[in-house]
Amino acid sequence: MPRTMNIERSLWLPLLLASLLSPAFGQTTPPAAPQNSPPPGPIRFEEIAAKSGLNYVTATANTDHKNQPQTMVAGVALFDYDGDGYLDVYLVGGAEIPSLIKESPVYWNRLFHNNHDGTFTDVTEKAGLKGAGYGSGVAIGDYDNDGRPDIFLANVGGNQLFHNNGDGTFTDVTAKAGLSGAILDGKKMWSVGAGWFDYNNDGLLDLFVVNYCKWEVNKDPVCMLKDGVRGFCHPRLYGPLHNTLYRNNGDGTFTDVSEETGIAHSYGKGMSVTFADYDGDGYLDAFVTNDTTPNFLFHNLMGKKFEEVAVQDGVAYSEDGAALSSMGADFKDVNNDGLPDLWYTTVEHEEFPLLMNSGKGYFVDKTVSNGLAKTTDMSGWGAGMVDLDNDGWKDLFVARSNVMDNINLANPARRYPEPNSIFRNLGHGKFQDVSASAGPDFQKEAAHRGVAFGDLDNDGRIDMVVSVLNGPAELFHNISETGNHWILLKLVGTKSNRMGLGAQIKLTAADGSVQWNEATTAVGYASSSDPRVHFGLGKNKLIKEIEIRWPSGIRQVLVDQPVDRILQIEEPGK
Repeated sequence: MPRTMNIERSLWLPLLLASLLSPAFGQTTPPAAPQNSPPPGPIRFEEIAAKSGLNYVTATANTDHKNQPQTMVAGVALFDYDGDGYLDVYLVGGAEIPSLIKESPVYWNRLFHNNHDGTFTDVTEKAGLKGAGYGSGVAIGDYDNDGRPDIFLANVGGNQLFHNNGDGTFTDVTAKAGLSGAILDGKKMWSVGAGWFDYNNDGLLDLFVVNYCKWEVNKDPVCMLKDGVRGFCHPRLYGPLHNTLYRNNGDGTFTDVSEETGIAHSYGKGMSVTFADYDGDGYLDAFVTNDTTPNFLFHNLMGKKFEEVAVQDGVAYSEDGAALSSMGADFKDVNNDGLPDLWYTTVEHEEFPLLMNSGKGYFVDKTVSNGLAKTTDMSGWGAGMVDLDNDGWKDLFVARSNVMDNINLANPARRYPEPNSIFRNLGHGKFQDVSASAGPDFQKEAAHRGVAFGDLDNDGRIDMVVSVLNGPAELFHNISETGNHWILLKLVGTKSNRMGLGAQIKLTAADGSVQWNEATTAVGYASSSDPRVHFGLGKNKLIKEIEIRWPSGIRQVLVDQPVDRILQIEEPGK
């Protein structure tokens, strides 16, 4: 049994606030690699969706009206729905237009069971998870703390919540839960994505739903390209919406608290949400990317209200003051200083901003100086900060494609399908584009949309499933041969939410290097990633210390832990 200790919130919060100012806690940086160390092996992937049985096309109705949702469907989720220790895959599809109903199986959402041997089996009909409406995004969370992950679907029409029954089936409990979607001006708002987090630290997961813009089927403005072909319209021609926050009541129902918490006071064109405690006060904050309107950073005021602070904290606009076409985002520490940083994707001619947390209540744009200047040539959707080579530094991945399918007609020099990209972390948040060496499968161009990250075969290397609009989904199996070690932490909350979402982990390796990560499923665009917390360990064969700050405020420390394994950790002090 590992040696552990825990400290209750009454002691922990003052310690945390003080420690963020201390070099021993919040500002540590690992020692540099030895000068004579060999160069790292390449990050490499093989694309195995077809041979693994993960056969899925993210189908979306294509109409001459150029309805805006046609280009937005993206949802991918990686989660262990049956508790067998292996991640399963769920993908989201669109629907017919104008009905916005899945009138054909081609539009069904699909659940693929992981067979533990590199293959998957479609179990959608048995599970009852084909979905009903025009889908966009998916979010995974155990809302009733029964140890089984549940599924929320963000749709153009009515949203859906599926309760995991524990026998391989799910039940639609949307009506009982009150989660079909918020109404504005008499119409259900178009939801593109969502994320689960415990904003008030009561041990129950709450739901943040991202809403995009005012839209009605077959009523889009007519926007003509230079050659007389109708194209998708610029987002500026659509009205903004506010996002929705639902508080978990603990009885299977939710209450819309968007107005009373201040979330409903900010209007934009939401694309994604991601969470982190960026100021170390013990409460999760929410960053929302907006398409062509300023981004939002909702600072959590002790679980009661939120204040929108994006402008003063330096994350609302680009460095030159422009509102960007912001897409997928992640909110993690990329320079191992104990402070969560922000990174999000945009469209071509706009950089993918890397915003480093200063620890002083604001963020600093390091896009150009840290090696991401050439992202102006790219358009990105899903994204994530993940350690793909297990060297202890989080890398950047982006699922790339342009927005409009007729872009080549307007300008043959521009591309609609694009290859995905990887930016390797060279240490301390400095990046290099290594996409060209990631293997021949990785060079394929497609209409990539969402991406979910997780270790599908439990070998310690993070894999990815990427959705492709009107094309076959891609499963990128990580085959990087770096010789580096790793650990995966499966957290089990007792006083905190059962999945431990929001827990912050500090890991100290045998060589004294320190890194941070946190438990979350809200990563990228409209997708949901592995809730297990992954650390690459480089050449370390022992972990000196794992320190966990649970959402309840309990601090837990494990010492002298072996590597290359999946470690389940239960929160003490129930």
